[in-house]
Amino acid sequence: MITLKEALKLSSKELEDLKANLASEIAKHPELNAYIDVNNVGSGVPIAVKDNIQVKDWSITSGSKILQGYIAPYNATVIEKMLKAGLSPFGRTNMDEFAMGSTTESSCYGKTLNPHNADCVPGGSSGGSAAAVAAGLAIAALGSDTGGSIRQPASFCGIVGMKPTYGRVSRYGLGAYASSLDQIGPMTQNVEDAAILYDIISGHDEKDSTSADMNDKVSDKLNPARKLRIATLPKYIEHASQDVKDAYSKAIEALKNAGHTIVEKELLDAKYDISAYYITATAEATTNLARYDGIRYGRRAECKDLKELFINSRSEGFGEEVKRRILLGNFVLSSGYYDAYYVKAQKVRHIIKDEYAKVFEDVDLILSPVAPTTANRFGSLSNPIEMYLSDIYTISVNLAGLPALSLPICKSAKGMPVGLQLIAKAYDEQTLFDGALSLEKEINYKG
Repeated sequence: MITLKEALKLSSKELEDLKANLASEIAKHPELNAYIDVNNVGSGVPIAVKDNIQVKDWSITSGSKILQGYIAPYNATVIEKMLKAGLSPFGRTNMDEFAMGSTTESSCYGKTLNPHNADCVPGGSSGGSAAAVAAGLAIAALGSDTGGSIRQPASFCGIVGMKPTYGRVSRYGLGAYASSLDQIGPMTQNVEDAAILYDIISGHDEKDSTSADMNDKVSDKLNPARKLRIATLPKYIEHASQDVKDAYSKAIEALKNAGHTIVEKELLDAKYDISAYYITATAEATTNLARYDGIRYGRRAECKDLKELFINSRSEGFGEEVKRRILLGNFVLSSGYYDAYYVKAQKVRHIIKDEYAKVFEDVDLILSPVAPTTANRFGSLSNPIEMYLSDIYTISVNLAGLPALSLPICKSAKGMPVGLQLIAKAYDEQTLFDGALSLEKEINYKG
């Protein structure tokens, strides 16, 4: 597949041929279910877009029945930036409903398959975007990351996925899950393409009150020759599978060979990350999804009275995982439990942020697993708690608002991709991409 860097140099005629070829390949692989639909519009380089990012005149549904029939009246800021840079949205990719999930099984459009093994999940919630890039059905894609939803599917599918610092990419036009955690980011074939797409979509936006007043670029300053101090987390990976541990050891040796200094560090036990994240995320989700009531937003059920309208519209429109998280969110925000759960979670979130700050006093980057295992088989997670625990290595990054990038390291004994992530201090995307490019060159992963 042609890279994003190469595609930006194509003529208009070559771009039209490229789009036609992509559409043809997508039609040949309906079983993957990576795309919900393809919209061959615009004249720029085609980029796949997750189904929770507004594209004007497109049906945007966040993978949910409750938004069927909704047509986006405007473009998200990232789409406007893409159009100005010579890119164009090409198709909607599948996702877990309202980005709530780690497998892309909760979508109302059905599950997406992992291109490396159809019996395995592609990860989630940006599983459609990851599968499209991994299968050669997209040059690059946009995803969103609330607790690992870009990095985990990137790891499972053997591609690069990057979560920017909170506020570096505008959330205007992104369907909200948890507003203090959500970030849009690039999903690409390689690190350089991720830097290019990140530069295009990042920057200050007056329409987003949390947008950072920064517009610096990184792709034209990439320097994989920089020698960095990189922290490893020996105790942090104790719960990882042997495949992940082997990849971790391989990455450490590669970083040493590239001339980087390796320093062993510790972080807070990840069990605290899980608790703080799911309390925070479900509380914010409950608030954000309150508007979907059959009157203000969403499909309307046939009912006799107003109370029945609310209940039936939400009952019919939301899937099981979304309902579960709404219930959890209402519980932790309810009278008598707000201080015991939500307030305490925010205190733990502050501690997590301080723990990272302490580590970054001595190092430039942190090397961490993305998930405890490679892509699991469909149906292998017996209950929701197991799915929540699969996010154990990614969610602290969102709680602390840091940038992180997942890149493929090797294949497991069963031939599945194993990805690891590098984490940088807030707003230091340049160091993140420099370190990732260095590791990528040294590893020389072949998908």
